[in-house]
Amino acid sequence: MDSPRLQTETERLRPTGLSQAEARKRLSQTGPNEIRREQAASPWAIFGSQFKGAMIWTLFGACVLSAVLGELNDAIAIAAIVIINAFVGFFQEYRSERAVLALRAMTAPRARVLRDGRSEIIPAAEIVPGDLLVLEAGDVTAADARLLEAHSLRVIEAALTGESVPSEKDTTPVPENAPLAQRSDRVFMGTAIATGTGIAEVTATGMQTELGKIAHLLATTADEATPLQQRLERVGRTLLVICVGIVLVVAIVGLLRGHGWLEVLLASVSLAVAAVPEGLAATVTVALAVGVQRMVARNVLVRRLPAVETLGCTTVICTDKTGTLTTGIMAVREIWGEDHARVMDAAAACCDAELGRDGKAGTGDPTELAILVDAAARGITRERIEAERPRRAVNPFDSTRKRMSILRADGTLYVKGAVDLLAPLCRAPADAVLAAAAQMAARGLRVLAVAVGRTGDEVDLQLLGLIAMADPPRSEAIEAVKQAHAAGIRTVMITGDHPVTARAIAQELGILRPGDDPSELVHARATPEQKLEIVRAWKARGEIVAMTGDGVNDAPALREAHIGIAMGKAGTEVTREASDMILTDDNFASIVAAVREGRGVYDNIRKTLVYLLAGNSGELMVMLGASLFGFPLPLLPLQLLWINLVTDGLPALALVVDPPEPDVLARPPRRPDEPMLGRPEWRTIVQTGLIQTTVTLGVFVWALRARTVEEARNEAFTVLVFGELFRAFAARSATRHFWETNLLSNLPLLGVILVSSLVQIGIHHIPFTRKLFDLGAISLADCALSVLLGLIPLFAVELLKRSPREGAPSRV
Repeated sequence: MDSPRLQTETERLRPTGLSQAEARKRLSQTGPNEIRREQAASPWAIFGSQFKGAMIWTLFGACVLSAVLGELNDAIAIAAIVIINAFVGFFQEYRSERAVLALRAMTAPRARVLRDGRSEIIPAAEIVPGDLLVLEAGDVTAADARLLEAHSLRVIEAALTGESVPSEKDTTPVPENAPLAQRSDRVFMGTAIATGTGIAEVTATGMQTELGKIAHLLATTADEATPLQQRLERVGRTLLVICVGIVLVVAIVGLLRGHGWLEVLLASVSLAVAAVPEGLAATVTVALAVGVQRMVARNVLVRRLPAVETLGCTTVICTDKTGTLTTGIMAVREIWGEDHARVMDAAAACCDAELGRDGKAGTGDPTELAILVDAAARGITRERIEAERPRRAVNPFDSTRKRMSILRADGTLYVKGAVDLLAPLCRAPADAVLAAAAQMAARGLRVLAVAVGRTGDEVDLQLLGLIAMADPPRSEAIEAVKQAHAAGIRTVMITGDHPVTARAIAQELGILRPGDDPSELVHARATPEQKLEIVRAWKARGEIVAMTGDGVNDAPALREAHIGIAMGKAGTEVTREASDMILTDDNFASIVAAVREGRGVYDNIRKTLVYLLAGNSGELMVMLGASLFGFPLPLLPLQLLWINLVTDGLPALALVVDPPEPDVLARPPRRPDEPMLGRPEWRTIVQTGLIQTTVTLGVFVWALRARTVEEARNEAFTVLVFGELFRAFAARSATRHFWETNLLSNLPLLGVILVSSLVQIGIHHIPFTRKLFDLGAISLADCALSVLLGLIPLFAVELLKRSPREGAPSRV
């Protein structure tokens, strides 16, 4: 009869909350309780940013000059290349700008508050500081708030703090500057109520909440150019300087010899077209796209194409613990006691959680779910317990007692709780129990004591044993960390979890090895701001940093890293939108497989770039040599564009689909400052260009003696085309001869060379293409001669693969 009176008394003493008038006033002052997007780039700004870089401006200049001189076919072809690449880049970046918007999906759309003494449900956007939130299991907290009442309240804060276990909450004040995971008197926007009830006074809304601060960090982190983009930009600037220099030399020589301005400009445009590898942008895009497809087969979804190559040169992987290196699900790891089955039976009899139909996922406290999963594996189910031993009374868990008990029909009181508070209530020697629990806790395990009693009171209990639980490491993650170490990649754990737990997991995974500095490789209790600073510190040391994670607290660091990797299953939408790539199977081991593909992509891009520039250097030297020696133009601008886009471009597209070398993971990561083209590459480019120049210019000069300029140009054009096509076989490997490689492992290359050869012969005989390229017909004898002469660069390059000075293979 006392319950109604007590309930009325409780209601009478409960705070009444704000009045509606005061709430409206505060809403006008603070604004809606929403996560705002800050400094969003407009679509036009993103599109305009695609027209940056030395390579783009070089192509743009060649396009303008071609149009001015009336070479509209050249101008249209070059302009199409620039515009297509701009649209590709635009769509990639536009998608990656949605990360902050995804934060809104985490906030509660509606919330229950007390106003004017009454409980009512209002839109979450209308909540203001001072409002009283009414919290119960299943709610998503609508704002940051300080608890006024808490009854068995536990909150799931993993996405915000990284803690895998629900946080216990009470009203005991905690200092304002305490770490987020230790603020037990607060609840935060976007977190979920696991168990219990409570009332909390709102202290911050919108962008002033902890979630809002993360949104601000996410919006203000800058996307930097990837290592590949930086290297290609340096190559572009180098080509621009070379191009401008040669054009000026040719122009000065032409003017000094009395050539007209029109002739000089035509020669300059020809040189500009010859110097720029117009097919490079498309080749890089295809190489990255092929890497994307291969990674999809490895359960890796790439959101930004350059991320494919960036992962290949990663030197440090900063990874979150919960759900990334570990399963993200609590599990029983150890049991201490004489009869393990009896321990688990008693523990299961003291649970409120319920397993799902699959016997794993369920509803309730994660600790209890772990107990029920382990018990079920031993044939002990809660359903059978409830049927055979129905409960008679329940003393629920609270943060003061730190234990719960259930009295069942068999007359047994089943108790589980914190060891330090439950052991003194038992007949077993407390010292031995506490020592065993301390050893488990030192290994990062969460320990519960299990006891039984013969009365309804929690006294004179019999201790059955201890249950040690943890979020266990993924078995495949242990091997992945080992492989990463062998590949020269350092793994750094960043987590919001307890330091002891973090170090124990790091040792089990092999992240921490004897002699390692834990403070460098393991960071516990890390806030979103600290995670961001850790990533920036590694970047400041010149490392290429990848960051993996699944929670909202990981998103800013993912955005700041050279490459952000999100979990596809357990990861939040915020993290996925902030990432460069997503692991669809949430498997850390997939990262190592992706590193292999990334390194293969880089190798393919570099060897293809060498192939393209070697062809361009040959074209440049042919044109420059003819100009310096006073010969007519050996090649016309459109012929050069045909060579660059078709004869060179198509084999280049086929070269980038080569599979990775077998030893690609046995090599250490490339140095971050290593250029895309070093001395070996430039030496190969120049040597190959000289060989191609000698053959092509020699044929042109020989033909001029007995034929017209048009016929001599015909011969030079065909010989140069066949030389470029056949040389693609030599470009596949820097150290092995083309007959030592498996020619059938790249069928697209074989097909491209065959079809391009037939097309090259065909354009000499089709009236339209003969007129377009200013060509004449080619006889069978001339065709055979062109093929034989075109083989000279191939075999000459093969001979250069052995360096007599160094006695070792050189890059080709």
